[in-house]
Amino acid sequence: VDYHQIQQVFLNIILNAEQAMTEAYGGGKLSIKTQQIKDRIRVSFTDDGPGILTEHLDELFAPFFTTRREKGGIGLGLSACHSIVTEHGGRIYAKSKPGKGVAFIVEFPLIAEKETRVKLQRKSLST
Repeated sequence: VDYHQIQQVFLNIILNAEQAMTEAYGGGKLSIKTQQIKDRIRVSFTDDGPGILTEHLDELFAPFFTTRREKGGIGLGLSACHSIVTEHGGRIYAKSKPGKGVAFIVEFPLIAEKETRVKLQRKSLST
């Protein structure tokens, strides 16, 4: 597990929510919830921003897709998030209704603590 990459995913989602809420309403509320569902961990990021158009939900994670091009967005943030999450055996998706905010859901398989330590030790020995 590359914790820096996971941190990058979470930070990207948080910054996107902050930008959307600030641009639309001058601020807003972002809730972050974690839960274990069987053999997976779920982290949900739910904001009360402007939401995402239904027709954009399927394109969100495509490289270079952005709704912020006129504001300097290049559309690589969520694409990178998708790649990182997938590389870690997880999945990421969004649920939204325009005007009602958006929820980004990130799920990862649970890894036994011992297994994680072994992988981290191997990584530090190889660097």
